Amino acid sequence: MKIKVLTLFKEMYEGFLSTSIIHRAIENDVVDIEVLDIREYALDKFKHVDDKPFGGGAGMVLKCQPVLDCLNANRNENSHVILTSPRGKQFTQEKAHALSKLDEIIILCGHYEGMDERINNYVDEEISIGDYVLTGGELPSMVMIDAIVRLLDGAINEASREDESYEQGLLEYPQYTQPANYEGMIVPPILVSGNHAKIKEWRMLKSLLLTKEKRPDLYESHVFSEEELKLLKKYEEDPSYLEYLEKGEFK
Repeated sequence: MKIKVLTLFKEMYEGFLSTSIIHRAIENDVVDIEVLDIREYALDKFKHVDDKPFGGGAGMVLKCQPVLDCLNANRNENSHVILTSPRGKQFTQEKAHALSKLDEIIILCGHYEGMDERINNYVDEEISIGDYVLTGGELPSMVMIDAIVRLLDGAINEASREDESYEQGLLEYPQYTQPANYEGMIVPPILVSGNHAKIKEWRMLKSLLLTKEKRPDLYESHVFSEEELKLLKKYEEDPSYLEYLEKGEFK
């Protein structure tokens, strides 16, 4: 996969691209990420990329010429162009999966008071990462890239992704590691019981209950499997069943 980022602040990506999973994915040729400076396409000697908005108002607006010259010089027929924008559709795990299947993505980072509206004629979609205002589109682009790249074959172990939050439409179950007893806080005995069938059952039930508590919107829209429905019915008939699982005292 090829990802190109069009930005005014190329230096912001230095640490992001040189650490952790993103760095390994680049090193292993899982993904090719190129960061391009829009200012290099400005025509005047001072590299101006913005101007005052027509009609008046505060702030500056990115101009068509440098943005579109940069975009057109680096796109091809396979490019899918994304504009980071507060009015875009919300970025989700489902969208990350869809984008991970594309050959080439170009992310155009918005900035200042926004971009000249005519630039949208060259964009395939607008995406937002949340209902809040950021200084620019650089951080949203990194969020999207991180979520997309980790879904690519060879980026991380596939088994590591299967039970993550949102992958099955639910939040992930609680995770623990050594030591089993830390300052009196003890790992649920079920996890050291060796009974993998019951561990799976406990994790499924915890995932369902956590989602219902913390993200009722996800819970209400979730399509329950027969196994999940059966487990929920057992729990609803006897809430102590969760405690029974957690104790890990099976005959």
